[in-house]
Amino acid sequence: MNKSGTGGRGRRRGSPDTRESILAVARRRFLADGYGPVTMRSVAAEAGVDAALISYFFGSKKGLFGAVLGLVANPPEVLAGALPGDPATLPERVLRALLTAWDDPEGGARLVLLVRAAVQEPELARLLRDLLEREIIGRIADHVGGPGASARAGASGTQLAGLIFARYILGLEPVASMTADELIARLAPGLRAVLYPSPRPRVR
Repeated sequence: MNKSGTGGRGRRRGSPDTRESILAVARRRFLADGYGPVTMRSVAAEAGVDAALISYFFGSKKGLFGAVLGLVANPPEVLAGALPGDPATLPERVLRALLTAWDDPEGGARLVLLVRAAVQEPELARLLRDLLEREIIGRIADHVGGPGASARAGASGTQLAGLIFARYILGLEPVASMTADELIARLAPGLRAVLYPSPRPRVR
């Protein structure tokens, strides 16, 4: 009996070459099929490894996607860290997480390159849109809940995207030069109004 831990059935061990093989398969599959249809199991099968090995290297599908694009700050994982906590301060946490990630000299530069590339490459734009809809807008909608959650989450995503383009892509002043604290103070109320709208008064 084979008890050497090689995995059997031709499965590869967790070497650096194996990691690169997984990334190569995942990169091709993400660009060809989009974010949603790709599963860790299907990537593992094509790469000839156990799905557990992908979890070992990348943690999750979101982590695999971030590694494929070479992201230091992976947007879905940044959001995941901001969601838990008091709903009353969710806008502040989301804005703080976004600004921290994008203001980082290394990680932010890669995110800017990703957005600029997506504007020019339709396949990458489709992949990024799919990821944002499922892993960011979808997760915000699930988190806030209630009637119209998807629409409210979509509207909040529009506000966040506007901040990204104004500050990091266009360098629009004074937004580009404002501190994170200043931006959070000015933008959190509007984000809160979108995510948690107050009931409209009845017209008499």
